[in-house]
Amino acid sequence: MKVLVIGGGAREHALCRSLSLDPDVTALHCAPGNAGIAEVAELHGVNALDGQAVAELAARLEADLVVVGPEAPLVAGVADAVRERGIPVFGPSARAAALEGSKAFAKDVMAAAAVPTARSYVCTTPEEIDEALDAFGAPYVVKDDGLAAGKGVVVTEDVKAARAHALACDRVVIEEFLDGPEVSLFAITDGESVVPLQPAQDFKRAYDGDQGPNTGGMGAYSPLPWADPKLVDEVMATVLQPTVDELRRRGTPFSGLLYAGLAITSRGVRVIEFNARFGDPETQVVLARLRTPLGGLLLAAATGNLAALPPLRWSDDAAVTVVIASHNYPDTPRTGDPIEGLAEVAATDAPDAYVLHAGTKRDETGAVLSAGGRVLSVTATGADLTIARQRAYRAVGRIGLDGSQHRTDIAAKVAGEAAGEPVGDVAP
Repeated sequence: MKVLVIGGGAREHALCRSLSLDPDVTALHCAPGNAGIAEVAELHGVNALDGQAVAELAARLEADLVVVGPEAPLVAGVADAVRERGIPVFGPSARAAALEGSKAFAKDVMAAAAVPTARSYVCTTPEEIDEALDAFGAPYVVKDDGLAAGKGVVVTEDVKAARAHALACDRVVIEEFLDGPEVSLFAITDGESVVPLQPAQDFKRAYDGDQGPNTGGMGAYSPLPWADPKLVDEVMATVLQPTVDELRRRGTPFSGLLYAGLAITSRGVRVIEFNARFGDPETQVVLARLRTPLGGLLLAAATGNLAALPPLRWSDDAAVTVVIASHNYPDTPRTGDPIEGLAEVAATDAPDAYVLHAGTKRDETGAVLSAGGRVLSVTATGADLTIARQRAYRAVGRIGLDGSQHRTDIAAKVAGEAAGEPVGDVAP
């Protein structure tokens, strides 16, 4: 099949890498892509938010499947435009993508489906904000109702900082703080059947020890040896299937990737948020472990044939990804710096470790330059998390990017647990 992937980050590079390894994928295209994706797919210039332009490109390429990576095109209705042209598309409609595009809508769906989540208030006035902050107390959890590229959530002990963030939003969701470790669980759905992927854990804070501001994600690992073996079944029964059923009942069936951000609290599993697409950087480690060909899986979801697929196959290996970010990220990042060491990683560390590009581009000489906040995801696999982590950081050490930053503790605690060392607060 011919596949067109929309987007240009490390998530899309991970998708393209997996699709390129699927023997049924005979042609792979990406728009707009990046310097790394160009090595496995043909790139096309297109405005990813312009549904008609994306649909025209898909028709011209005679694509058998379009995969929409980022959330903004989904909320903008790009998948709808492609479907109207009769082309199978992996990604929900704009109305269904409101599950991510509006946290208030997501809370309404969860309430109707009896999905366990944090108690919350939707606020639009300063008075409502003050009442909600006072009702819950510290730590304060304040979420911009709309899309904010992974930076719309503030968790703080400082009521002034919480109030300032809330006042900066047109509409804001203020909710109770959920204790316990967080888990990301993806599920593929065609609007009726739901197939869960393997859970992962990501690291949202910028600096070691979960310090600093929230980011789009600085690393991730999978599997989760500390998690209850029944976790996926429980989340399927209490969260994923009820949500898909409720959206279908409303006449807005959700077809694509349903991402549940979960807190494993002292009172049980609670949903922190839903996303309507693959998460970054969790996708990098989840797809590194998936052995079922990706193209056929996504096409089955796009065409309503998910129930006919055999069970997914997974590697027993662990996977770790470490994000290398630009100077000053998550504030305004410095871009245009040359990236060294990519060829050395490819020559020395592959296939156990490899580099997925996020914010990169090539200059007129062919050199790879930084072009965003999160620049690279260095991903590695191994027999256990300790080995995968060692391989990832060995590859990170070969990369040269002036002023760059990365966390040094991705999966450190859980790898320590595997080695018989204390793991702090990683396990519930």
